[in-house]
Amino acid sequence: MNRIENAFKDSKAFIAFITCGDPDLQTSADCVREAVKNGADLIELGIPFSDPTAEGPVIQAANLRALTGGATTDKIFNLVRELRRDISVPMVFMTYANVIYSYGAERFISTCRDIGIDGLILPDLPFEEKEEFLPVCKKYGIALISLIAPTSQNRIEMIAREAEGFLYIVSSLGVTGTRSEITTDLESIVRAVRSSTSIPCAIGFGISTPEQAKKMASISDGVIVGSAIIKYLEKYQKNAPEKIGEYVKSMKDAIDNIKSYA
Repeated sequence: MNRIENAFKDSKAFIAFITCGDPDLQTSADCVREAVKNGADLIELGIPFSDPTAEGPVIQAANLRALTGGATTDKIFNLVRELRRDISVPMVFMTYANVIYSYGAERFISTCRDIGIDGLILPDLPFEEKEEFLPVCKKYGIALISLIAPTSQNRIEMIAREAEGFLYIVSSLGVTGTRSEITTDLESIVRAVRSSTSIPCAIGFGISTPEQAKKMASISDGVIVGSAIIKYLEKYQKNAPEKIGEYVKSMKDAIDNIKSYA
């Protein structure tokens, strides 16, 4: 069983997103460790990019802070090497295709394998164009994680059948960011996924409260939270790790011991 499978094995998975280098790489490392200590089952590490098209203002600002602070792909690779000394939960990169193109796909993806990254999420890579990276990902054992959005409609089952690692279900139209209410008919999307694959699915975009997390986890296999975590970094900066740990614990506690009804 690989690390991603293991994250979903015994309970609903809580997936925490951190923008690497916001406000600095040591704080990122501290945030990851606090998140894992407090129940995060999988860590999504954002490699900052100058034009993060899927992100709302909170994570856009985090990207800018990280880039201004000197975060680079190589420095983030070194961060992961350090984390892998004591962190065993799966870690995946969330970034944009241009980051990989500019670094060199083979070099980037082979390094992911070498440092212990388990998967890649590329929100600007259309499903129909994933062959750009899929053969190299398969070569090095890196899961290329697909996204399913409310607009995917008749493509849901096709995407699900070819899924790797886990499926990232986008809860709402638009960009990332906390939302007071999620109104998408996610149950029907999850049912379509379940009919086509046994790969776990996690819901992200807009989840910020324990109540939302519990509702989304009751439909799916896990929840992904990003903007709500980044807001702690924006507010507390180098003092954010402890606050993030407390927040992660409240979210993980909310989704523990619930059954799926999808």
